[in-house]
Amino acid sequence: MTLKLRSVGASDRGLIRSGNQDALHAGSWLVAVADGMGGMAAGDLASRIAIDAVAPLDVETPEDALVAALQSGIELATARIRRAVEEDPERQGMGTTLTGLLFARTGSCLALAHVGDSRAYLFREGVLKQVTRDDTFVQMLVDQGVITAEQASSHPRRAVVTQALQGDEVSPAYATMVPRAGDRWLLCSDGLSNVVRADTLAEVLGEYPDREACAAKLIDLALRAGGPDNVTVLIADVVDEG
Repeated sequence: MTLKLRSVGASDRGLIRSGNQDALHAGSWLVAVADGMGGMAAGDLASRIAIDAVAPLDVETPEDALVAALQSGIELATARIRRAVEEDPERQGMGTTLTGLLFARTGSCLALAHVGDSRAYLFREGVLKQVTRDDTFVQMLVDQGVITAEQASSHPRRAVVTQALQGDEVSPAYATMVPRAGDRWLLCSDGLSNVVRADTLAEVLGEYPDREACAAKLIDLALRAGGPDNVTVLIADVVDEG
């Protein structure tokens, strides 16, 4: 069995925002989504810097080097964002989320890196699981038992992130997993996850085997829900190419 990653990404500025501050990379070994913040030009720049920093990781990587590679990519993105702010003080406060998966050259392992409130979901054998934990104020309240997950979804401060790539030290979450043939990964910005329910995401991921059609359907659902934010969707399937 030879497992490979096959991916496709799509992005839409939504129905309210005047531009798109999201960025993505849909490759053969690396998939990543970034959602910029901090003003139009700066947010757009921050997300692009992050994706450009990690894009060179889209190469065959040994299993034991996956996490270190993602760490180096995030460190590079942090340094470049810091430099961009130093070059222009108007960019102060700009930042970006980053959620990425790096697939081992053997197909035997994948590593996840995450900071911010973009998300990675794993759809396996008909069950959808959110693998990432949001770095947000409301998630902190949920963890403390102050509010429920249901209340968090409509909380007025749900968009407040507790950490992002802004040029300072961050504490990204890293994890490794063993992929299985048939796994489907969904990486997305909060422009999707804030307006489309998890059970609906699962339904679409199961009903649309074609990756491009699946991504298009999810973006359409976000737009039908009002499209209040940029929406970025990346579908990555683990396939057995023998």
